[in-house]
Amino acid sequence: MLQAARSGMERPSGSEGWREAVHAFLAENTDLDTLEVILPDTNGVLRGKWLPASALKKVFEDGVALPFSLFGLDVWGREVEETGLHIETGDKDGVCWPNADTLKLVPWAERSTAQVLLSMYHRDGTPFMIDPRHVLSRIVDRLAEKGLSATCAFELEFYLFEDQDDSDWSGPPKPLFATHLGPARQNMYALSDLEMLMPLVDEIRRSAEAQGIPADAAVSEAAPGQFELNLHHRNNPVAAADDAVMLRRLVAGVARKHDLKASFMAKPFVEWPGNGMHVHVSMEDDGGNIFAVEDEGAMRQGHAIKGLLDTMTEAHLLFVSTFNGFRRMQPGSYAPTSICWGFDNRSVALRVPAAKPEAARIEHRIAGADANPYLVLAGVLAGMMEGLEQKIDPPPPVEGNAYEKRAPRLTPWMDEAIDAFEASERMKQAVGPELHKVLVDIKREELNAFGREISPLERQTYL
Repeated sequence: MLQAARSGMERPSGSEGWREAVHAFLAENTDLDTLEVILPDTNGVLRGKWLPASALKKVFEDGVALPFSLFGLDVWGREVEETGLHIETGDKDGVCWPNADTLKLVPWAERSTAQVLLSMYHRDGTPFMIDPRHVLSRIVDRLAEKGLSATCAFELEFYLFEDQDDSDWSGPPKPLFATHLGPARQNMYALSDLEMLMPLVDEIRRSAEAQGIPADAAVSEAAPGQFELNLHHRNNPVAAADDAVMLRRLVAGVARKHDLKASFMAKPFVEWPGNGMHVHVSMEDDGGNIFAVEDEGAMRQGHAIKGLLDTMTEAHLLFVSTFNGFRRMQPGSYAPTSICWGFDNRSVALRVPAAKPEAARIEHRIAGADANPYLVLAGVLAGMMEGLEQKIDPPPPVEGNAYEKRAPRLTPWMDEAIDAFEASERMKQAVGPELHKVLVDIKREELNAFGREISPLERQTYL
């Protein structure tokens, strides 16, 4: 019986060729102490294990056993029974295989530490299709079947706070550079804010270089203590999402080392802008960027925009998946609130940046910075494919302030977004029936948890 239980474990296709990379890594890092194996869950929360460095080869040879039920946890790490992934199944383990390209040192760690990203598989080597990395990979494969590929890059906004010894964040936190003397400082694009944080910014840059994360520009954003980091384009959407996930981890880790707290919370403040996750996407075939072809390129870009507009309501939950994220969907919040597009216009949901023809792309501006990058890209690519297949022209672009125009609105209510996603056959096809069900179950339970909470404002008003 024991032998039967062990039999049938197969390596997934494409997981070979790791030995040389692992041996070279160990030869360069002879003092390695700890290995962190990391599995992004349905919410994009990083889960996994700390292992001794001596386990590195075994991790690549045998994989890592972790329960399938990790993908049935809510944002607090609690089991959501409705997903059907927990004790009713025996809480079985899957086999998580590492991606050798993501084996990197953790420069901000106190001891010599390495990290590697995992993906979840069944014991027979087939992908576990509730793992968001596999969901995105399947959409990339669907693109390839049509002779297309996608080039993608993320932009991430975050706030920095002075860390609190008691870790009590129940009241409004005070971001760096906030002042009560005179008007609140936005100080947008201020070099002075970056200069005041030069040791932190330098360490973020050096750590990103060490980990192979293609971070680019750092800017001071539209609120005190708010910053943005841009990532270079990748012609591999899964790698682009990996970059975003690991950059969030890097920023939080380096900030903690400097006695600061970095937060990608979508809307920490009512009075100041929220944190967005913008993603730039272009499509390529054998001839290059299909949006760059004279005459035909603009038409196909329009078709992709039309597909994104048509699927936006149904896919909203992929872009804004937290209760707090829907607070960002308010006019004047620097987040798009209507289903529209425009040329070089930052008030719309879909922006076509001013660029050379070869860099023609679409900037998708809806997602909060706390969203799951794999699912964000899955929704974006699914919408673009829909448009390219249907070949319908988009409505006219919005000019001027989109907040003041009459256009269909993106809901600011999480329950409406859940309902639209659940009812969508297109979204079920895009992410697969397995993840479609589990995401709805998790988000309904999270919404219910917030609904059961009595806020300080209610007590102040009614007690």
